[in-house]
Amino acid sequence: MKKSIDKKELFSSVPVPEALLTMAIPTIISQMINLIYNMVDAFFIGRTGNSYMMAATSITLTIVMLNIAMSNLFGIGGGSLVARLMGREQPEKARQASAFSLYGAALIAVTYSLLIGLFLNSILRLLGASDATIGFARSYTIIVTVIGTLPTVLSLAVAHLLRNTGYSGKASLGLSMGGILNCMLDPLFMFVILPKGQEVTGAAIATLISNCISCMYLLNEYRKAQREAPLSMRLSDAKDLDPANRKMIFMVGIPSALLNALFDVANISVNILAAAHSDLVLAAMGIVMKVERIPNAVNIGICQGMLPIVAFNYASGNHERMKETMRTARNAGLIVSVLCIIMFTLFAPQLAGIFLNTSTGDTVSSMQTIAYASSFLHIRCFASPVQLLNYHTSFSMQAMGKGKETLLHAVVRELVLYIPLMIVLDRMFGELGLAAALPVGEGLGAVFALMLLKHTLKHEKPQQGIS
Repeated sequence: MKKSIDKKELFSSVPVPEALLTMAIPTIISQMINLIYNMVDAFFIGRTGNSYMMAATSITLTIVMLNIAMSNLFGIGGGSLVARLMGREQPEKARQASAFSLYGAALIAVTYSLLIGLFLNSILRLLGASDATIGFARSYTIIVTVIGTLPTVLSLAVAHLLRNTGYSGKASLGLSMGGILNCMLDPLFMFVILPKGQEVTGAAIATLISNCISCMYLLNEYRKAQREAPLSMRLSDAKDLDPANRKMIFMVGIPSALLNALFDVANISVNILAAAHSDLVLAAMGIVMKVERIPNAVNIGICQGMLPIVAFNYASGNHERMKETMRTARNAGLIVSVLCIIMFTLFAPQLAGIFLNTSTGDTVSSMQTIAYASSFLHIRCFASPVQLLNYHTSFSMQAMGKGKETLLHAVVRELVLYIPLMIVLDRMFGELGLAAALPVGEGLGAVFALMLLKHTLKHEKPQQGIS
């Protein structure tokens, strides 16, 4: 029982910087390890010097990343509700919400796998796969998505539920375990077990095995945490959740899922426009989108650590602590973003070169791909601080249960600003204009986000705001 009290104290009374560090550091570590795990496929595929394999991984990344959108539907939608119900001291309803979220995540994962399997070729062509890349893309997608979506989505959703009840370390360890294991299995399957030319399939098998083991660990930790936290695996609890709280899960979960889905739509649009230039431009853009995930991973980790603290204090009425948590998280993320701009500006060719070997395979194509990637990274790195402001606003509003505001921000950010800008700038300035669309679009999105967050907080308590 003492452990449960400690979790409540962590959210309610531990000094904000300490509480945020306690929640965010394990999440950041998990995000970074999983970033490495997501990039390690590209790294080892890059050792082949095959730009077409690299382009194929860029195409499949969008399909795989949609797993995050689906996990957010019930992981963030359910997890933020659980944290708010804890703040209101309603543990039984929190247990019901956690069970509903667990089974909902499993159902949507199976549905997604079936849909991808039925329309695989058409989807890959739509994403920009050419005759030279579709075979590699098909092999990876069948293994990682058609077969592997269930353990992937369950892992992410369960990690959110654990994190939002104070078990940030357990959640992060489970996700990190999969990442570390994938780093170990990738070279084994790619270069030892499977024959030359099957590197993409080997990477996919390694990813599937890693995700399954991570899922089993997290489900076991979730089962054990039921003894002290408001979590449940009982189907009866899922059925007993009242309609009002089911609605709350979807009110926050659907905008959160759509936010990630729209982010993936934007990436699809980037891939399609890049592929229209050439497979090498597509491969280069794919490299850059992996490199720039470094600050994104850290900043998302900070915001995920912030979310349950904000949700708990919003529900308990301690708005001063809620806003202090938001300010602390925002300032930490901005520092990370500025440091990454400096790093990317100074070392763009070296960072791009990590993902593609220029001494084997088609060296001319590889060197041209690196040149493109360096130019794109020099431009796109300036999006990092404004991306942080967009993430921060979204997570803050999700924590407060503001589903409509989260959805509005997502639609304006991606559909109104970023995607139209990438089309216009691509036509005006070619591939460099396509790269420039990210900082311009995210910058305008951040201005809208700050105005929206200020309005939301003013509406909650007019005499106070976030500075």
